[in-house]
Amino acid sequence: MTEARNAQQQEFRPLPGLLGWLVPGLGHVVIGEKLRGALVFGGILYLWMCGVFIGGIDSVDRREDPLWFAAQVCSGPIALGVDGLNSALLKTGQVGELLDSPPVSRNSGGQKVSSFKGIAHVNEYGILFTGLAGLMNLIAIIDASTRRPADRRRSGSS
Repeated sequence: MTEARNAQQQEFRPLPGLLGWLVPGLGHVVIGEKLRGALVFGGILYLWMCGVFIGGIDSVDRREDPLWFAAQVCSGPIALGVDGLNSALLKTGQVGELLDSPPVSRNSGGQKVSSFKGIAHVNEYGILFTGLAGLMNLIAIIDASTRRPADRRRSGSS
């Protein structure tokens, strides 16, 4: 009975979670799981780079895709930085030319979009990859924040 109660009461440590949000995998490194932290960092960084290379920096947009941005921001400050680049470069027309887009409905006027904006499935794949990277990091943050020392493997193997 006592073992079952101890298994249900997991201690939450916010520091590894915060560090895991700032740099993916750093939370695991802090609790002593260096290999796991390196694997988390590599996997999330790989998904981010693939998403940005496929969909461009406009695949991270808090105004046009707020639900996807909620998932993307779980991967850390990189999402805020890429969204800032998108707003500063593409939305203002500093990179590329601003083109008129057709109105979405009868009551709305046409918007201006960058000529470098990703369209169709290419943009959607970029959004999906970066969103999945954020959700994977959210799982890693929860794992690093609640992992007990008894759950860890021997120090040399994880």
